[in-house]
Amino acid sequence: MYQILLIAFFLISIATAQYPPISNLTTILSPVDGNITISYKSPPAGTCKTAFPNQQQYTGWVNIPGSYSTNTFFWFIEARDPTDKLTIWLNGGPGSSSMIGLFTGNGPCEVVENGRGKFITRAREFGWDRGSNMLYIDQPNQVGFSYDTPTNCSLDLMTSNIYTPSQALPKSQPAYTFLNGTFSSLNQNNTANTTAIAGMAIWHMLQGFLGAFPQYRPNDTAVGVHLFAESYGGKYGPAFATLWTHQNRLRSNGTLSQNGTIDIKLASLGIVNGCVDDLIQAPYYPAFAMNNSYNFEALNPTRASLAAASFSAPGGCAQLIATCRTAVASQDPENDGDVAAVNKACQTAYLSCTQNVMQPYADSGRSYYDITHFLPDSFPPSTYLEYLNTAEFQAAIGSPVNYTETNTQVVNAFTSTGDYERQALVPDLAALLRSGVRIGFMYGDQDYICNWLGGEAISLAVAAQTSASYASRFPAAGYAPIITNSSYVGGAVRQYGNLSFSRVYDAGHAVPAYQPETAFEIFARIMSGTSVSTGEIINPSVYNTSGTPNSTYTQTLPDAPSNTCYLRNVGLTCNENQKNMILAQKGTVINGVLYSNLEEYSSIASSAAVAVPTNAVGTSTVSFTTTQVLTGLFTATATPSPTRKSLGLSSSPNLATLGSFILGAFILLLT
Repeated sequence: MYQILLIAFFLISIATAQYPPISNLTTILSPVDGNITISYKSPPAGTCKTAFPNQQQYTGWVNIPGSYSTNTFFWFIEARDPTDKLTIWLNGGPGSSSMIGLFTGNGPCEVVENGRGKFITRAREFGWDRGSNMLYIDQPNQVGFSYDTPTNCSLDLMTSNIYTPSQALPKSQPAYTFLNGTFSSLNQNNTANTTAIAGMAIWHMLQGFLGAFPQYRPNDTAVGVHLFAESYGGKYGPAFATLWTHQNRLRSNGTLSQNGTIDIKLASLGIVNGCVDDLIQAPYYPAFAMNNSYNFEALNPTRASLAAASFSAPGGCAQLIATCRTAVASQDPENDGDVAAVNKACQTAYLSCTQNVMQPYADSGRSYYDITHFLPDSFPPSTYLEYLNTAEFQAAIGSPVNYTETNTQVVNAFTSTGDYERQALVPDLAALLRSGVRIGFMYGDQDYICNWLGGEAISLAVAAQTSASYASRFPAAGYAPIITNSSYVGGAVRQYGNLSFSRVYDAGHAVPAYQPETAFEIFARIMSGTSVSTGEIINPSVYNTSGTPNSTYTQTLPDAPSNTCYLRNVGLTCNENQKNMILAQKGTVINGVLYSNLEEYSSIASSAAVAVPTNAVGTSTVSFTTTQVLTGLFTATATPSPTRKSLGLSSSPNLATLGSFILGAFILLLT
């Protein structure tokens, strides 16, 4: 009976949370561009708990002009120490929310359970607000909390499908797996379908944000902003930065009004496990499957050999990408995605590369985002999904729509144009490097989908296209240890001048979730222009690392963790037995996690360090110890021996174990 009542309580609470409450926002016209409006508020303390209570936060939407309503969501958090540094963070997908990064990676806070039906946030020691003001953006339109027209829909948690108008509960499903709520319109035409279009929308969005909050623009125009992007951000980053440079040029020559626009100067660009260009990286799918950090053969040699051969075979991946790009150059040079023949050529290239070169890895049964995990892989935890869909949270940020982690309409839109293969972005990266922008690549060495071997190849290609000095001196620079703290080497880095490539040990796709301290130090050093190896001040015109020509660190393949089945991430985190258990209305769902019975939950709860409950919603009483230093960077004075470091979130008082991302069918979701 207690078990039934517990489930009933959960169902009632989840149902009442689906239609977001009305919340007052402050709405202003942009002081720079009167066509742009900004609606925002300061969320209550504890909505995202920061290390220090005086860190100002704003959540809101920038409404930009266009053929359809575009309300781009942002979350701004001040740095722990006063600074004029501003870092923009973008998750990838395409179609994945940057709230993934904020709540499970590098944001100032993380969500933890606080008893049954309760969630709180607590400050993250190595959130990137430790070194910079942070701006997280949900893009393109309809991703995360961004929206066009709020629309009442039904969400099927078993499939992640959203339907409009609202549908009746399928007879085969329990009520708590089929929810009514408010989302975007689901109109695929009301979002970007190429990286180029998404980039222009973000340029307008930043015009609105920086105009409304001029106090967070870098004081010295020579300083510039910092852009860090993950996964599909390997395309977003260089494309968006190149667009900003182009727009700045139009301002300087008078084509764009200098009174009605703002320069967005870039100081550094960081790419975290980025998929930049399949023409360079695709051969490293079968290569990494057979020659990875653990000397683990994920494929049989024949299958791997066939996958490798298919890349350069006549009519194969490489040839189809070349055909796609020739078509783009001649028929759709602005990448508007509106020429059917070009879209078809590029989509064909993408499907060929995915199916024949990358997809054979599926034989391994291993996670695409962490070769040490089996599927389903549920790391990082999906706990935050429950929290972001509570009525209290949505009232706190002022959202008129429910939250979705990845938007299918955006995925389909980008797939329909073959955006994955349309652009050769290495020349753009080289041009940015020549202009003085610092470029840093950061790759976790357990990731398959955007693996570090392919990332290393991209870094070498960028150097080769930048200048004679980079072409010779970057490859010649040896790998030096990334000294994270006085006792830990977190990886290896090759660096010459303003270009660096970092391999992070023991990290999967979402590097900050696995190795928060190492990821923070690499981020801070790229941003500050210091040695990525030590944090020391350098002269970029002459500096290079020294060490071995290749990074050869290997270790034993660890035991794979068990998965946790999250109700709001069924397709990605639950195995078939767990899905069947849900449909049969067996087991117990507590805080969005499926347990086989109440005793299993009680056993986990009793061994977990659950935070002390409080009266204030979303406010945590968890405090840092007096010995923890919550600000500042680390500069090495000696090189410690490499030691294995635990997963970054393993010390959190979450009751669930590990949670995650995944690849579905032939749709590549690069978060």
